[in-house]
Amino acid sequence: MTSRITKIVAGATLLVAGAAALAGCSGSSNSTSDKGKTITVWSEENQPDRVNATKEIIAGFTKKTGIQVKLVPVDENQVPQLVASAAISGKLPDVMGAIPLSLVRQLDSQKLLNPESAANVVKSLGEKTFVDSALVLDRDGERQLAVPDSAYAQILVYRKDLFEKAGLKPPTTYADLEKAAKTLTSGSDYGITLATDPADVFTSQTFESLALGNDCQLVDSSGKVGLDSSACKTTWDLYGSLAQHYSPQGTQTVDTTRATYFAGQAAMVDWSTYILDELGGLRNDALPTCAQCASDPTWLAKNSGIVTSIQGPDGKKGATYGEATSWLVTKKANASASEKFIEYMMSDGYLKWLGMAPEGKFPLRTGTSAEPNAYTDGWKNLEAGVDTKKKLSEIYDAATIDALLKVPSEIDRWAIPQGQGALLGPVNTQLPISKAVASLGSGTNASEAAKTATDAVEQLQAKLKK
Repeated sequence: MTSRITKIVAGATLLVAGAAALAGCSGSSNSTSDKGKTITVWSEENQPDRVNATKEIIAGFTKKTGIQVKLVPVDENQVPQLVASAAISGKLPDVMGAIPLSLVRQLDSQKLLNPESAANVVKSLGEKTFVDSALVLDRDGERQLAVPDSAYAQILVYRKDLFEKAGLKPPTTYADLEKAAKTLTSGSDYGITLATDPADVFTSQTFESLALGNDCQLVDSSGKVGLDSSACKTTWDLYGSLAQHYSPQGTQTVDTTRATYFAGQAAMVDWSTYILDELGGLRNDALPTCAQCASDPTWLAKNSGIVTSIQGPDGKKGATYGEATSWLVTKKANASASEKFIEYMMSDGYLKWLGMAPEGKFPLRTGTSAEPNAYTDGWKNLEAGVDTKKKLSEIYDAATIDALLKVPSEIDRWAIPQGQGALLGPVNTQLPISKAVASLGSGTNASEAAKTATDAVEQLQAKLKK
């Protein structure tokens, strides 16, 4: 899945069986002499081309340090259960990579992390070389839970040509978004294509990206669930209006929303930045199919704009929903060798790592102490795509590239700023918000959806406290 969107965890029986094959033996030595040691690294970058790219980076690390690495690609929807099984059997990996924020918090709540190692890496590389807000997202009080790696954002992609023709403003506010959706819905053409899949966290992520801009919060610092607050009800109202009146009917998924926009049948789509290489005609299995795209695969990209934050009437400013992924060291790891590995991945191997998918890997380490912008500038020269390779700057205008590069410093999330990050794991696996959002598409009113989601999250919260 190129969108890097975490889906429902699969059945425990299958996963436990798979864990026996996947779990590697971790070293327990913290010796300062690590040459000849072997560490096990799990990576959620499990697509074949990304696995091969990772192996090439690892080969450079082994050549430099003498430390061997057993790379184990893991599927993102299996990781929580695989970790649970590996922890029970005493076979946790030493290092885990491309780990989302919710899983970092979940593993911390299970006391499976080595925060001291994460802090050592950040200190060694230089705290000031990281995006400040990214370090905060990976912290709990004074503890550095993990090392921020890269990020993607949820963005609203819209048809600039259709907006200009209709005299519409870019959809940066709730009011402008709903007005555009209404104006551009006609016949078989929709103003927006919006996720309503109850079985995918993508739906919840789409809702959160809109909710944050209206200061709708999942929970406050005291733990009170806020999904039925006045600010959140405004978001439920907006989402319900868009889904019921201006978006295709039936269950809309991560794939169908993209396909509808690519076919030229919708004027807007809310998706992650992983859409950008596909929108630019760089991936043969997900090409734009609009009438104009047949002669020019980049036509849709040239006629699309992006919005990284949307402000609601109750919000003081727009907010950018994004996912930051991290490197982490587990509690039973060979800490010394693991720290050296992460340092290498965040320095010598960093641009190659980001280059796997630059449209979804914006650097959270901007450079080095000597060259503060080395990685940000290097990212601009990376080529995106699978079947065709191009720099994003060859497809998108300067304003779009500048907006994308601001994403890492602007990422906002539910629960983490309120000190309630442990709630994100259960919410992302049990999907109470996705299910409530899906009901909006079927005609449920906003108040009912808000209450259903609130009750379900409160139940998850109660289980965490047991």
